[in-house]
Amino acid sequence: MEVLRYAAFTKQADGGNPAGVVLDATGLADTDMADIAKDVGYSETAFVVPKGDGHLDVRYFSPSVEVPFCGHATIATAVAFARQYGAGELTLRTPAGVVPVHTGVDDTGWVVATLTSVPPRTAAVTDAQTDQLLDVLGWRPSDLDPLLPPRAAYAGAWHVVLATASRDRLARLDYDMPRLAALMNRHGWVTVDLVCRESTTVFHARNPFPTGGVFEDPATGAAAAAFGGYLREARLIPLPSRLTVLQGYDMGRPSTITVTVSEDPRTGIGVTGTAVPL
Repeated sequence: MEVLRYAAFTKQADGGNPAGVVLDATGLADTDMADIAKDVGYSETAFVVPKGDGHLDVRYFSPSVEVPFCGHATIATAVAFARQYGAGELTLRTPAGVVPVHTGVDDTGWVVATLTSVPPRTAAVTDAQTDQLLDVLGWRPSDLDPLLPPRAAYAGAWHVVLATASRDRLARLDYDMPRLAALMNRHGWVTVDLVCRESTTVFHARNPFPTGGVFEDPATGAAAAAFGGYLREARLIPLPSRLTVLQGYDMGRPSTITVTVSEDPRTGIGVTGTAVPL
């Protein structure tokens, strides 16, 4: 068994979000996968059981818990698979559902992967939950962007969206990990998707992930997909749209996530990126 290491949503080894990838995890027990993910230490490690003809069973483990879906580890897995077996169409069966992935090679020779999430949905966040989030993060109600209201968003995993109108506010992240993890666990949120709008189609994001034992994720494809669904459902963007999510810049690991949002609310959200071996 070989554990590959890739940084997703970047072309630089010191950018993006590192992920572990095991392209053949056949026979591994849950405890084996959990132990390997803890040893690797990245926010997620993907464990693949090949089923033939581009069909893969995939599970995702953080250093602390298994998560139902992970975008950056999916992109890393697809790029690693394409580099070893050739680009093409993949069908990933994940705990969150079936996720098709297209891989191809661009004009400069980079393998580019596009996943299509499960159909997204959102759920209300109460005023009390918002107040608790603000308190743990050290934000004030006046920091919030009134045009992007707090809401929980899902595209394979639940992320609570909290938007600020201030790029400076987003740049300052300091919170108590146990307190935020306890709040997130009570409500089933995998990350907190902190966002700031630069323009209609460009957003900056940061993603605390204390439930996985990680202070912050430098690129979160699952949250980007969920955010795309949130924007579509609330009609906050023109449709169809191609969005850019810039993440990791404030922690020194710049990442670029391309999000494709169709008009049809029944369809999944596209998330595109490349990955570099570490």
